[in-house]
Amino acid sequence: MAQLEILTFPDDRLKQVSTEVEIFDDSLHAFLKDLEETMDEGPPSVGIAAPQVGRFERIVLVDVSIKPKIPNHGRLILINPKIVAEQGQVVGREGCLSVPDFTGNVARAESIELEAKDAHGNTISFSMEGYEARAVQHEMDHLDGLLFLDHLVSRRDLFRRKKYK
Repeated sequence: MAQLEILTFPDDRLKQVSTEVEIFDDSLHAFLKDLEETMDEGPPSVGIAAPQVGRFERIVLVDVSIKPKIPNHGRLILINPKIVAEQGQVVGREGCLSVPDFTGNVARAESIELEAKDAHGNTISFSMEGYEARAVQHEMDHLDGLLFLDHLVSRRDLFRRKKYK
């Protein structure tokens, strides 16, 4: 396993749209382990997407279980994720491993219905709300070459991070 380098803004590769995963093999599983290690060993984070480490495939890892009292599905590996329904809208503060110096207020769906593939290519689905739904939407944006900066409520809603802990 290896900790991977995280691409940071303004790296143009972060704007690249990712392709769907079609082959679920040992190479993919090795990458998933590296992606997990990168998230676990890097700055505290509840998610990471493959494009953030220079692999432009539709893969995200989300785990909000470190936040107490937040409804969640544990650690999720989501491959080729698609939001099939969403409801409501709420503004919340977001940060990003690829934008380490800033946070910002972003409007996201309050709840989502999600379909994806697991590491073995099996279809999985989830109903998510609140913080977990926000984290998944944030990570999925990376798959389309978007950062939270592209969704700021207004220019006044960007804040310099005091310290990345």
